[in-house]
Amino acid sequence: MIAFIGLGGMGAPMAKRLLDNGIDVTVWNRTPERAKPFGDRAASSVIEAVQGADIVITMLSDPAAVRDVIDQIADHLGPETTLIDMSSIGPKATADIAKQVPALVDAPVMGSVDRAGTGELIIFAGGDISGVSPVLEILGTVVPAGPTGAGAALKSVMISAIIAGVTVVGEAYALAGKLGLPTELVDRVMATGPLGGLYARATSDTALFPVRLAVKDVDLALSTLDQPVLAAARTALLSDPTLADQDLRAVVDTHRNAG
Repeated sequence: MIAFIGLGGMGAPMAKRLLDNGIDVTVWNRTPERAKPFGDRAASSVIEAVQGADIVITMLSDPAAVRDVIDQIADHLGPETTLIDMSSIGPKATADIAKQVPALVDAPVMGSVDRAGTGELIIFAGGDISGVSPVLEILGTVVPAGPTGAGAALKSVMISAIIAGVTVVGEAYALAGKLGLPTELVDRVMATGPLGGLYARATSDTALFPVRLAVKDVDLALSTLDQPVLAAARTALLSDPTLADQDLRAVVDTHRNAG
């Protein structure tokens, strides 16, 4: 049995996909309303959710949320239970929670809500995944990253590059506007050139990765290493507080739609 903790924009479709694939899943969410669509699969407490679970999956917003849940459930996990943390919390927090649970696989994901329900996520997995690979493979393509903590580390590297890149794409559109170039022309050249992949993410209308969570991931990276370019991207992300709950593409749209 699997306990799935965290039914936000990413967690809910992931939990549903497991259920749709015949996995016995019990769910719990700190905001009970989010668990209602799961009917009798929803536990009344996080402790109830993990009772008897072979695997516990956490998909939560930040290190504080994960630590709070682990503090509540650590003493209620069976000796053979594996915790799969699929949140983006960075290597330090991952190392902390590894000390509290019988076994940990850190498996943060790349991909947004548009891929969470279709099994198209990229999963960076750290630790011994031999016993949990079939579950992870239902959710996406698994990239073994190394020992415990390596999945969190790889996610930090990759998401930092994407966040900074999308922010720079926004500034490129600002420059194009200043130089009088038509948005359609810049779109065409970006889409077909070496920036094609980044352009696709920067203009996606199906992804939902809120700017506030992008700032959280940037802060995790900057807590490890001082990176001037990433720090500048952070400043740009925070320059308009109204974008906090919008997808990352909003930092591009601000400039692209003005062109």
